[in-house]
Amino acid sequence: MLFRLFSALLLALSFAYAGEPNLPEVQAPWMKGERLEFDLCWGPITAGSASLEVKPAKDGKTEFLTFATGNKTINKIYPVNDTIYTRVRNKGLMTEVFRKSLHEGSFHNKSIIRFDRKGEKAWLSDTVFKDPVKHIVKRSADTAVAIQGLEHSIMSAFYLVRTMPLTVGDTSRFSAVSGKKRYELKVLVHGREKMKTALGSFNTVKVEPVLDGDGIFNSKGRIFIWFTDDDKRIPVLMQCEIALGSIKAKLVKVE
Repeated sequence: MLFRLFSALLLALSFAYAGEPNLPEVQAPWMKGERLEFDLCWGPITAGSASLEVKPAKDGKTEFLTFATGNKTINKIYPVNDTIYTRVRNKGLMTEVFRKSLHEGSFHNKSIIRFDRKGEKAWLSDTVFKDPVKHIVKRSADTAVAIQGLEHSIMSAFYLVRTMPLTVGDTSRFSAVSGKKRYELKVLVHGREKMKTALGSFNTVKVEPVLDGDGIFNSKGRIFIWFTDDDKRIPVLMQCEIALGSIKAKLVKVE
């Protein structure tokens, strides 16, 4: 549950970018390479860790990698090992392929999305395994989702937000995509805050993604992300408020 909420922090920024077809090449500092490490906390308890990594690739492309796992105590009770891989074009951070592998207790899921921009389709293959080692399948489905050509995956959307001006008081509106559904997403910029972390004090910008209507995040509570108030836009804290408390991803290391 804790680690799926970490994924929700990223998924909340999975929107369709309403930009021009001729997209600019992203020149953010972290495009040259970056690794961010987080502690995953539920209230006062540190239950695991996660990382976000940027790796430059060939031919004007970049790879984003996300890992999440429980600590030794948690993994003895409920083993967790989640991985997300995304390859994007540097122009507009348009996703070419998105792969997700979740191993959480007895739940084992692998999915892949390939984006066909010209054909305006996103091809999804999703498989849940009874036994991932022996490749015994519990259920599997292949789906084609209609897109308009500029939709993002979870990770490319998250990084694209890091390139936005994030002017206090502004509200950006997008079409959010989750599975086969499309929602209206607002990105609210609440204000600037001084924040103390394990790495020191930072000037930050507080952002909240909100889905209108009966969005998929209503039951998970409000989500907030604090980015550094500079050109790097490093997420120093990601927080999801739920009925049982607060789930937080706290930045502990930057490379």
